[in-house]
Amino acid sequence: PCLLAALTTTGDLMTPAVNCVKKAKISYQIHSYQHDPGTQSYGSEAADALGVDPSRVFKTLLVSLDGNPKQLAVGVVPVSCSLDLKAMGALLGCKKATMADPQEAQRSSGYLLGGISPLGQKKQLPLILDRRARDLTTLYVSGGKRGLEIELSPADLLRLSAGQYGEIGRG
Repeated sequence: PCLLAALTTTGDLMTPAVNCVKKAKISYQIHSYQHDPGTQSYGSEAADALGVDPSRVFKTLLVSLDGNPKQLAVGVVPVSCSLDLKAMGALLGCKKATMADPQEAQRSSGYLLGGISPLGQKKQLPLILDRRARDLTTLYVSGGKRGLEIELSPADLLRLSAGQYGEIGRG
């Protein structure tokens, strides 16, 4: 798995997430666009800016498990869906999952909100990728900063993040 500590960042578009896919020698594409600071939905903005179906653009959400703000996990769902917290908690064997505190999510991942990538995070966290990704050849995830997306196969995302599929998307 790709962890932030093992990677270096150089260059304008280089982030730990980009370094992660480069180092893995997998098939991927980097897509960038001009981020609008006034946007309310980073994932929808990415889909619109890149002209991609929102069902192929996935958002990365951190959750707290069993009320412990330090016990976190990652849910990755299409931007056209919401995260089913109950399903997420059940898949991870927890009584309750809640959205992580934004500051804790940034601290744990090493990324700013709106740019949290499932790849290259500071700590290896359990990751669940919505089962809808299974039907896609490629999907888009944050490249580690607002305005930057990485397109890769769902299988490669799971391999690089040590993740698993789960039915966690609602809508």
